[in-house]
Amino acid sequence: MLELKNISYEVEDNLEILKNVSLKIDKGFTAITGPNGSGKSTLAKIIAGIVKPTSGSIILDGEDITNLSITDRANKGISFAFQQPVRFKGLTVKDLITFAAGKDTSVSEACNILSEVGLCARDYIDREINASLSGGELKRIEIAIAIARGTKVSIFDEPEAGIDIWSFGSLIEVFESMHRKIDGTIIVISHQEKLLKTADRIIVLADGKVSDDGPKDIIFDKWFCDNSSQRCPKLDEGGKL
Repeated sequence: MLELKNISYEVEDNLEILKNVSLKIDKGFTAITGPNGSGKSTLAKIIAGIVKPTSGSIILDGEDITNLSITDRANKGISFAFQQPVRFKGLTVKDLITFAAGKDTSVSEACNILSEVGLCARDYIDREINASLSGGELKRIEIAIAIARGTKVSIFDEPEAGIDIWSFGSLIEVFESMHRKIDGTIIVISHQEKLLKTADRIIVLADGKVSDDGPKDIIFDKWFCDNSSQRCPKLDEGGKL
């Protein structure tokens, strides 16, 4: 289990980005959503160790990891995928899968993992992680790497960013498959309703605080009701109800 205890984060001039956030996140698919500037991506980076909180603590399976580096957290089983995937000139897809798995990986094993994210292995196994790959392809490869690592906690910061509508449809299918197959915690930061519907649980952040938290069906109906209906509140562009 991942536990966040009283997490706060301030930047210059005492501007609070996160305000005393406490959460317990167990196995399964959790989506974190909310208006721009609510602190979603900052919270994800704090979990991964990219950003250090001003106060509070982070507990993973009973161990305090607050002061661990991003590398040490990765070794503990936390992975993080950026909005814009990193490109590695000279490294092939198979190289990255092998590195992620932490052991010698046969072509057959790497191909099986690529097939799980909907990529034709023979077209990608020897491709370099460079500009020749589209945003959608890179997102799928990132998920393949998470599957190869078998991490306890896999964090994806707005995975829909930078991909076209056709790739987005396939991305939803990949996350649905990942949800079924991975015995761990998946955390996705997203605004996209279709992606939120894939989750088990939705956490809503607004103004740096947890505004709501609960099962997908309850939270989704409450915050993302049909535009033609006035029976439930919705987030407007300013993050207000």
